[in-house]
Amino acid sequence: MAQVLEFKLPDLGEGLTEAEIVRWLVEVGDVVAIDQPVVEVETAKAMVEVPCPYGGVVTARFGEEGTELPVGAPLLTVAVGATESSSSLGTAADQAGPRASRNGGAAADGSAAGAGQDSGSGSASGSGSGSGNVLVGYGTGAPAARRRRIRPQPTAINGTPAAASASASASASGSTAPGPVVAGPLTGSASATAGPVAGAAPVTALAGEVDGREGPVAVVSPLVRRLARQHEIDLRRLTGSGPDGLILRADVDAAIRLAGEAAEAESRSADAPARRAVPERTAAGEPAAERVPLRGVRGAVADKLSRSRTEIPDATCWVDADATELMAVRAAMNAATGPSAGPKVSVLALLARICTAALARYPELNSTVDTEAREIVWLPGVHLGFAAQTERGLVVPVVRDAHTRNAESIGAEIARLTELARTGKLSPAQLTGGTFTLNNYGVFGVDGSTPIINHPEAAMLGVGRIMPKPWVHQGELAVRQVVQLSLTFDHRVCDGGTAGGFLRYVADCVEQPAVLLRTL
Repeated sequence: MAQVLEFKLPDLGEGLTEAEIVRWLVEVGDVVAIDQPVVEVETAKAMVEVPCPYGGVVTARFGEEGTELPVGAPLLTVAVGATESSSSLGTAADQAGPRASRNGGAAADGSAAGAGQDSGSGSASGSGSGSGNVLVGYGTGAPAARRRRIRPQPTAINGTPAAASASASASASGSTAPGPVVAGPLTGSASATAGPVAGAAPVTALAGEVDGREGPVAVVSPLVRRLARQHEIDLRRLTGSGPDGLILRADVDAAIRLAGEAAEAESRSADAPARRAVPERTAAGEPAAERVPLRGVRGAVADKLSRSRTEIPDATCWVDADATELMAVRAAMNAATGPSAGPKVSVLALLARICTAALARYPELNSTVDTEAREIVWLPGVHLGFAAQTERGLVVPVVRDAHTRNAESIGAEIARLTELARTGKLSPAQLTGGTFTLNNYGVFGVDGSTPIINHPEAAMLGVGRIMPKPWVHQGELAVRQVVQLSLTFDHRVCDGGTAGGFLRYVADCVEQPAVLLRTL
């Protein structure tokens, strides 16, 4: 017998409390395997695929794409052990015809027994049907099973599992409805946060209040099912007037009339301009301001930068450096052939390697402040973050153990993380734990900036564009490749002398790359 288990949005780690649904990977009625990814969600850190710990048939999805759900909110329901029984039940219903109507009550009661299990206890006892854990951002070793469609079964609306048979409701209340009764007005659109998304075919949702019935609807004849499907009527929202709560054609006809009235009301309200599409105009005829929700990556960036400005007493120093020699060294490295040739090295990779050498000399800047203990914590390793602009906003992937890598290794890791950021596949772990950040805003065609420290780090190095400029070189005026370097630092961890020494060392390595050889 099938058991309906509820899968809730798991804890995504790193203190994240909500996530936005980006794309559903399964439909209602799909057969899913244990640990198969079922939905892509975007957190304040990254976009991740969420695997389902249960294997079975998807009976409901909660929330449309673009909906923001808190951790612990229902994500979907899965009928465990219902793959074969659901298929055979659908086939038998078509072949039985009117005979299925006579046996409707018993069939509904039998199904409701499996569907009515408490989701919490089902999760605990479902060790034989689920993995028992959810590892967000990490896949299992085995490939996901091929998606297979089965005959669509009743699913949930407004966050309630599949509705129980009308006979169960009648026995609980002690009475049966004398005529066709619709649980509430039927409409074609429900709130995104109020219930699951329908399957392949549109399912009419209830705009009113939802009852707590569970289980499948009472078995109806194929003719009634076809009529309801043609008019997009959700049979779960009806209370049958037939024997044992059986849904008759008269019940569906009444629901069709109500749905028509609701559609007319919706079409009239649709004439009003949407708030975001066409901003409202003021009395003077001027368009009003448009409000954009501050959430997702943009919201996380806003929170972090605000916290940095509020908590960290930062200061910025900058210097211009002649990068001509650094560019020549890079060109020579990338032009090498034969056994000594390797992957192309970027300017950002060379600057990152220079930063790790500078942090070894000035460890005060590779630290954080423990405000509760009133202590400065010097960190043993360098986890170098670098700012990456994506379509969803600014993210800072982290190169782990950058102090143990050479320029070639750092460059390869930066390229890998940049591609993951571009496609939205970075996991939360790849976006946290940095100890120092490198911000190459020169790619935007600007020379300088005053970077905001990536809290809770202690410093950030900004790099402007490298441009030909007049420069005094060896006592003569010449055109050289010049770059501006900006260092923003936490004044609690060091004074200007330390910050200036760090920045001067970086500039010396840029102007004379041979200086870096001492630390290799």
